Amino acid sequence: MEPREKAFKIESEKIGFDLKHRQTIKHNIGKYFRSVEKGVNYFSDLDAAKNTASSIKDYVVNNLDHLLLKFEKNAKANNMEVLWAKTAEDVIKQVLAITERHKVKAVVKTKSMVSEELELNKILEENNIKSLETDLGEFIVQLAGERPYHILTPAMHKSKEDIAKLFSEKFGTAADASVEELTKYVRKLLREQFVQADMGITGANFLIADSGSIALTENEGNGLMTVSWPETQIVIAGFEKIIPELTDLDLFWPLLSVMGTGQKLTAYNSILSGPRADDENDGPTKVYVILFDGGRSNVFAEKDHNLALKCIRCGACLNYCPVYQNIGGFTYDTVYSGPIGSVLSMYLDGSEDTGHLNFASSLCGKCTDVCPVEIPLHKLLLLNRKKLVEQGNAGFIETKGYKYFAKYMGSRRKLEKIKSKWKNRAMKSFGKKAWGKRRAPLRFPKESFSKRYMNNRKDS
Repeated sequence: MEPREKAFKIESEKIGFDLKHRQTIKHNIGKYFRSVEKGVNYFSDLDAAKNTASSIKDYVVNNLDHLLLKFEKNAKANNMEVLWAKTAEDVIKQVLAITERHKVKAVVKTKSMVSEELELNKILEENNIKSLETDLGEFIVQLAGERPYHILTPAMHKSKEDIAKLFSEKFGTAADASVEELTKYVRKLLREQFVQADMGITGANFLIADSGSIALTENEGNGLMTVSWPETQIVIAGFEKIIPELTDLDLFWPLLSVMGTGQKLTAYNSILSGPRADDENDGPTKVYVILFDGGRSNVFAEKDHNLALKCIRCGACLNYCPVYQNIGGFTYDTVYSGPIGSVLSMYLDGSEDTGHLNFASSLCGKCTDVCPVEIPLHKLLLLNRKKLVEQGNAGFIETKGYKYFAKYMGSRRKLEKIKSKWKNRAMKSFGKKAWGKRRAPLRFPKESFSKRYMNNRKDS
């Protein structure tokens, strides 16, 4: 067993039976379910909306090179500088070169999972550049020295009491401060940082090919201020974020918000189409867009697997996944967790030491049912499993165990040739760990059910 797989199993066992953690997640995901139940009524035909969105993203996957070049051309026409980056190291070099060029000392950031892939905050701080997350959830996990717990809800694992305690330790606020008091404190603190920042860094919810624009959606106004106040702006986005036309936002913005938070539309929706014009009062004077590969071309090259690039990062598959609900986001030890993270991670990080996550699924198919762009996630998990087994990157159970299991379970005669005492010895010696210490011991009776049934018929 590989170290990361072993650590995953140990942490799953630990966190799965942490009652406080379970209660917090149940409460927060429960609120999400209630919101989504109301939000889906925004669509007169949700299935038709999902099917249309899926078709558009299918077109994107099949025409990715054409759309990216179209975006580059139109973004440059909007006076944005477009850069391409194959690896995380390439992005870091480009970002640091830009910060040096503009003498940047302080950066404000919006929530961006791509920046988590890059460990951008850490890199900036190592280069004496202050980097501050301005999304409240991201601000909380940055303050706690943690990575985001969830794609869309970074601090889902924390209760309001946890956050009040954290703020009290870091800022000296009241240990029993209310939610309103805490948000008011953060609002004041961040306002000062927006004014002082030399640069804003964002991700992109969507890259719009026909207009060469970046679409951002958020609920706190921090994104709008990140692209309005600082003089220099960097947008870092995975190239799968492309959509063909500006009018596609009419579908994707509400679909993302409904499946992400249950809202009909998020509070702030912004379109960045270049640096500020001479007759404009706010906005950056220089905009850089970095189109990031980071293993995405590995996914693109895989037939069928490239459907995972349709993902719009709504996080619905995480919320509905029974495994995620029990073991949480940190247990995966990857930037992207849950079903979509299990599918993508082994390609994005350039290794297969996260391949075991594809086996951490019940294959119930709920992730596929709720996906707003109809990614067949449970099928992709199976395809990844098949690939790992064929390459010999799976354990004995997957490579050999099921073969023998099928051989004997497929034939009652073969199964009954093995005496119950040998089955029980095997369970005691080899099967106890696999069966789990929290289950009642598994013991095989002397007679099989069919023999007992036949004997009872004779007696009657």
